[in-house]
Amino acid sequence: MRGSVAMEWDLGLKGLVVLAAIALGFGVVAGAAVGQGVRRRVRAVVVATAACFGVGALTSEVLFGWATADEMQPNVDGLSRDEVLLSSVLTTGLVVLVLHTVARRSAHERARRERRMRAVRAARR
Repeated sequence: MRGSVAMEWDLGLKGLVVLAAIALGFGVVAGAAVGQGVRRRVRAVVVATAACFGVGALTSEVLFGWATADEMQPNVDGLSRDEVLLSSVLTTGLVVLVLHTVARRSAHERARRERRMRAVRAARR
C-alpha cells in the first residue's frame, strides 16, 4: 500500500496481559472439555494455557508482524487480537483432542495390564 506506515511490533505490557487472559480463558475451556477428574482438568488447563500463549505470541508477532496499521484491526498494544483468538480456538481444539487420545490410550493400557496380571495370578494357582 502506498503511504502506509509499517507497524512497530513490540508487544507491550497491555498486549501481554490481554494475551495471557485469552490463553487462560481457553485453558479453562480446555479443562472443562477434557473432564474426568481434577488431575486431568488441571493438566489440560496448564497445557492449553501454555500452548495458547506460545501460539498466540507466534501468531501475533511472527505471522502477522508484517501487516501495516491499515491492514490490522483491532490491535491491542502490539497484539493482533482477532488472529490470536482464532489461533487459540484451533490450539485448544488440538490440545483437547491430544489429551483425550492420550487418556484413552493409557486407559486401554491399564486395562490390558490388569488382564495380564489376572492371567498370571490365575496360572500360579
